[in-house]
Order: sequence, then C-alpha cells, then structure tokens
Amino acid sequence: MTNLDEVRRSALPLAAPDDLGPLLERVGEARFVLIGEASHGTHDFYTWRAELTRRLIADKGFGFVAVEGDWPDCERIDRAVTTGADPYDALYGFERWPTFMWANEEVVAFCRWLRDWNASRPPGERCGFHGLDVYSLRDSLRAIRRYAAAHLPQQMDTVMEALYCFESYGHDPQQYGLATRLVPDSCEDEVVNLLATLGDGELGVRQNAEVVAGAERYYRAMVQGGPDSWNIRDVHMADTLDRLAEHHQAKGVVWAHNTHIGDARATDMAAAGMTNLGQLARERHREDVVLVGFGTHRGTVVAGDRWGGRHHVMRVPPARPASLEAFLHEALPGRDALFLMPPPGLRADWYDEPMAHRAIGVVYHPERERWGNYVPTVAGRRYDAFLWLDETRAVHPLHGEPWGDREPETYPTAM
Repeated sequence: MTNLDEVRRSALPLAAPDDLGPLLERVGEARFVLIGEASHGTHDFYTWRAELTRRLIADKGFGFVAVEGDWPDCERIDRAVTTGADPYDALYGFERWPTFMWANEEVVAFCRWLRDWNASRPPGERCGFHGLDVYSLRDSLRAIRRYAAAHLPQQMDTVMEALYCFESYGHDPQQYGLATRLVPDSCEDEVVNLLATLGDGELGVRQNAEVVAGAERYYRAMVQGGPDSWNIRDVHMADTLDRLAEHHQAKGVVWAHNTHIGDARATDMAAAGMTNLGQLARERHREDVVLVGFGTHRGTVVAGDRWGGRHHVMRVPPARPASLEAFLHEALPGRDALFLMPPPGLRADWYDEPMAHRAIGVVYHPERERWGNYVPTVAGRRYDAFLWLDETRAVHPLHGEPWGDREPETYPTAM
C-alpha cells in the first residue's frame, strides 16, 4: 500500500458539523483543546474552528475561549458575551494592526452565538472570551491606571512610576527596546514593583500587570535577536492559559496560529532554541491537551504586503511540491478531510515523515512562497488532529486598518 493509499484510508469526512464527532471522541475528557490555523486571514479556518468550539462548549462543558489577541481588547468582548450586549462594537473597535485577525464577520458570528449561549446561564456558568497575547503594553498600563484610581488610590504612586517610566520612551516599545540595549537603564524595577502591588488583585488588573511585565521583557529581548522574544511571548501565553483555567475552574479552548498551537518539538523550531504554546501545554498537562492543526492547498487569504500596511485579499497559490499540502492534495484532490493522529486501528506511516508544512502570517508575499512560508514538520507528532481543507477563501474584515498617529505595537517576527 502506498502512502497515498494510507492517506485515503485514514481520511475521515469533513463536510458538515456532525463530521466533527470523531474529533470530539478524541478530545474525551481533555481539559485543553488548542485549535490552530494555517493563516490569520482564511474564512474556512475561522468557521471550522468556531464550529468545533461550539461543540466543545455545548457538548463537553468547556468554560472559556482564549485567543491570540490582546487582553484589553478581548476584555471588551468578554463583557459583551457575558452581559448580553452585541459583541460587534467591541470587535469593530480593534485598533492594533492587524485588526482583521479579530475584527471580522466570522468572529462576530461566533461571539453572537456565545452571547446567546450565555444568556440562559447564571453568571458563574457563562463562557468567557479572553486574550492571551503580550503586545498591549500601552493599553494595559492605561487600564491599570484607571483601575487603581478607582479602587487602589493608595497604590497610585507605584502605578504612576511604571507609567512615567514607559512614557519617557514615548510609549514606543521599539524605542524602549533599542534604548535598553544601548544603556543599562530600563523599566524592569518599576514593573516588578507593579506586579508585587497588583499580583493578588482581581483577574483583569492582575492580567494587565502580567502583560506589562511580559511586554517589558519581550521588547528588551526582541532587539537582541535570537529565540528569546518568541519564547517570552509563548511562555506568557501558556502562563495566561493556566491562570484562566484556575480562575474559571473550567476547561478551555485556545485559538492561535498553527505555529503556536503545533508542538515545536516536531518542527525545526526546537533546533533553533524555540518553544511554543503547544509544547508547553503538553509538557504541563500531558494527556489533558489536544492539539488541532489546519492546512489548505490553495485559495485566497487576507494579509498585508508589509507590516502595518493596508490589508487586502491575496491569492494562495497551489502548494509547493513535496510539501504536506501537496501530498494531501494529490491523495484527496478537491476533498476536505479530518485526520486523527494516529488513526485508530490503522497504520499511517506518513504521519511520522518530515515534510514542509505551509504557514502564512499577517504579512504575505505569495510570489515568494518557493523560498519561504514552509516549516519542516512531522505532522503526527505536531498535532493530535488535523483538518484538511483543499481550497479555502479569505476572511471578511469589518473595516480597513486605522490610520493616524497610533503606531503598531507588533513586528514581523510575530506569526
């Protein structure tokens, strides 16, 4: 039997929501399901991820969704979906580039479903929606200041010391990182004091303090190069996930790029000294974690051609020869499929073969794919399940990127 025959035998149908049944069986009693995407701008990844999440919430009792987004922005969504407000305004209000990651019609549809799901449940049993990421330095500092002014006036000196320190760099994270590389001064001491002051507070203010601490470390590491900034970011996301599970006393779903979700040890990231959220979750929680990846052969995607630039719909060309995507397309032309890894009762050696696996970020140049966008991967070790969508189409943004004096706080090193 050839490898292509193995693919066909192990492929499960994926055409309707009920086809997710085998994956839900694979989840079993796991506490964490991390669901990826092969790009940040593909409609089909968002809709299948949302459908799987609905099933996990409704059928498996999952109690929160944590996404590769900023804590302050996602707090506004959380308030909407847990209080009955329309989440559209909260999503439309996303300002940090790339807004299309979350300010899109697909996320609005899911969040409206989540609001309706929560409406019939008491406050303590409602499913939350939270951000895992580390980028919201300025917004998190401002949120802390507002909270302290209202609830901790005796701690305002500590809060303002941290705020003034970052303001001395113009609240420009890149300038802060560059400055701390050239001179030994930094805001590290002020941030340590801030954490000590707010670390035992309610979830929102505590997490904003953790974001400030993580961002301070991230931007100092970023200008030095190497894997440290990536690792700081993913460790922050893993720590936040654990904090949310403790707060909610519930099982959690994560939405992030495959590059964060798939176990880094099954890619060339490990050789480069990099870890990621999927690896950390497996190391911390073992069989309580299920990692779900996505892939596509061709289609369209929303992305920008430069960091901070206006996004637009781009063509995703047919997959590079000898890649995982080309291999699956050859075996299943025009078909979508669900793969469990390993497939119950079947031999599928192709899962353990290293192949190039496509990853599209928020900045994308389709014409350069032959030189990039592919990560050496052993799929069966990187994921517990894989959703294959042969042809996909672009996500539907709510608006164009904002223009004005607000500088982007992320950089092309981030996926």
